[in-house]
Amino acid sequence: MRATDTVAELRARLERAEREAAAQRRQLERYAADLRESYRRERARAQQLRRSYKATVRALSNAVEARDAYTGQHAERVAAYGLAIARATGINVADEPQLEFGFLLHDIGKVGVPDELLFKPAALSPEEFGRIARHAEIGAAILGHVDFLDEAMLIVRHHHERWDGTGYPDGLKGEEIPLAARVFAIADTLDALTTDRPYRKAVGWAVAREVIREAAGSQFDPAVVRAYDTIDDETFRRLSEGVRSSG
Repeated sequence: MRATDTVAELRARLERAEREAAAQRRQLERYAADLRESYRRERARAQQLRRSYKATVRALSNAVEARDAYTGQHAERVAAYGLAIARATGINVADEPQLEFGFLLHDIGKVGVPDELLFKPAALSPEEFGRIARHAEIGAAILGHVDFLDEAMLIVRHHHERWDGTGYPDGLKGEEIPLAARVFAIADTLDALTTDRPYRKAVGWAVAREVIREAAGSQFDPAVVRAYDTIDDETFRRLSEGVRSSG
């Protein structure tokens, strides 16, 4: 074989290899484009599904709160406070959509509590308190068979547990209580203290903070109280006003 033939053959092989590489590159680019489009469509569907879930949860929450105009927007406020405290605790809220769902639906079990007990202005007897306390179990039962609310259900069931084990319904203690429920317990108390109720007037944000601090280690997880303490009162006030203006 002549040298010129060898060079020509090598050049031809190189050109074929370049054409094949270019074809493979174009095919990979098409695959990548298809994957990007599939991902875009799946993300859009997931976002739409999440919006639908959130709309359903808010509708349920509003139905519960419609029974008691006095505490209107309570669920929205405690959800706003709870998400802020959760972030301060280190929870990635964006990756935990059920966190907000649980906060919004925490009192859904009260649909099973008679109005004469729920809105009784006088002190409750031990038996009456026991009937109202069942709302945590009733709420968990309501949500127990809803797949997309399985994590939220834990908040609903355990938001009245106490760090020292004296809460209800299961008497869980310390870290036995789901972290989200420990976070919510502080948000719930904060709203209860800073809003007017039939049996008492609201206290200021600073007073509420002292009450919560004093309950660290008994009612509340001390670590979550410390996280709450990193958020100033003005932030909570703005969150409260934001809920009021959106309503």
